[in-house]
Amino acid sequence: MRKVSAGAITELVSKLCIESNTRLRSDIRRAISSALRRETAGRAKKLLQMLLDNADSALKERIAICQDTGMAAVFAEIGQDVHVTGGPLEAAVNEGVRRGYKEGYFRKSVVASPLSRKNTGTNTPAILHTDIVPGNSFKIWVMAKGFGSENKSALKMFNPTVSEDEIIDFIISVAKEAGPDACPPFVVGVGIGGTFDYAAHLAKKSLLRKIDKKNKDPKLAALEKKLLEKLNKLDVGPMGLGGKTTALGVSILSVATHIAGLPVAVNISCHATRSAYGTL
Repeated sequence: MRKVSAGAITELVSKLCIESNTRLRSDIRRAISSALRRETAGRAKKLLQMLLDNADSALKERIAICQDTGMAAVFAEIGQDVHVTGGPLEAAVNEGVRRGYKEGYFRKSVVASPLSRKNTGTNTPAILHTDIVPGNSFKIWVMAKGFGSENKSALKMFNPTVSEDEIIDFIISVAKEAGPDACPPFVVGVGIGGTFDYAAHLAKKSLLRKIDKKNKDPKLAALEKKLLEKLNKLDVGPMGLGGKTTALGVSILSVATHIAGLPVAVNISCHATRSAYGTL
């Protein structure tokens, strides 16, 4: 049995909160740079360059890439031979988020109740997802998810007789409806299968995958390619002002589902899709 201290988890989560908010993921940066080289519209080129310049300034000055520093979604992959000592996992994660957002001078955007709307002042509680896996590893991803894009996400419970084209049309319509409000170019996360709630979880989790890493499932890889091509013909463009780049990438996760249904969830993410990874 391997022991991992709650204090070490707190320290790592705090570090990842700061990193995710101040350092643009390398795959996202490469995608924006590639889009800049392909773009022909003058205004779109200027906006893409501004996104890169903004990321450079954020990293250099250690300040937030975006003023909406998001709600922290924490994904923990824990080996079944790991024992967390010194306190509960959830408390350790929330303390890490509290410290990271305080030390990073990031905006606190979490309200304790969706109805009373009183700000907690700490950007906690985080949304914690855990997966128990074989072995004694301990891995954590922290995603800072802004709500300009989160608010434009959607889920649909399709009949099992639905065609692939109908699924594609739904995903495209969600991105088109998001328009400039979700700060394109987007990264589009898609969850297919499972249950109502799990499809949404998959859509969010899919955003952790590097967008230049090919899907291991050939059928899903082909679907991602088709969707990206269609999305980039919408002419929404950077910041919704037109151009060839409406989306930087599409990531799909799929699992088994019931014979009577086919859930499809779409989690829209902005150009600054923010996450950071660490291990103990």
